[in-house]
Amino acid sequence: MKPFNKLIFCLCLLTGAVITAQYTENDWAERDDWMDVARMLDLSGIEQGDTVADIGCHEGYLTMYLAKAVGRQGKVLAEDISNYRLERLQSHAQERGHTNVTTILGNETDPKLPDSTIDIVFVVDAYHEMKKPMTMLRHFRNSLKPGGKIVILEKLKRKVRNKTRKEQATAHSLSPEFVREELEDAGFTILSVHKDLGDWEDNPNKKIWLIVAEFNGV
Repeated sequence: MKPFNKLIFCLCLLTGAVITAQYTENDWAERDDWMDVARMLDLSGIEQGDTVADIGCHEGYLTMYLAKAVGRQGKVLAEDISNYRLERLQSHAQERGHTNVTTILGNETDPKLPDSTIDIVFVVDAYHEMKKPMTMLRHFRNSLKPGGKIVILEKLKRKVRNKTRKEQATAHSLSPEFVREELEDAGFTILSVHKDLGDWEDNPNKKIWLIVAEFNGV
């Protein structure tokens, strides 16, 4: 554990605060070693000039990749429920010369995205945290252009593989079967399911999976 993250961990233990992954800039290089972002972007079909959303963006790990992928003619809407994270993200984007990033302060039941403007919504390691997933999926659907897509990436931990959805989410994990059913119930069409995109944090007991689904505007 890096010194800064160890300090935060200890402070959380002392204060009784809830410990959640922050994905600070200090973790980004390490995350590049085990997350195949290039493959994820390829599977999403992202193109130059697209308008995309990064849901639960934290300090902008994926946002920086998206900003480069859509180019200066595109736009990235980086959404999080923490204003502090968004302020840090803006600093990271400025340092890297990404002028196509706009931050959005959402809340636990509404990402505050504009209607009918987005080509792809990315939800990476954030869907399991949503207390009202169907409400959020409706918001995502409403934000998409006709033919727009949603990309959900999660990890499935072996120890909760056959547990209930609630048990999996409590363990910060989720099965693609649960998400596929919810996407279809929300009016999305499943385009592809990829059940093994590597190991989360290089841990073979945490398999990364991804679903790409489409909303046809009906």
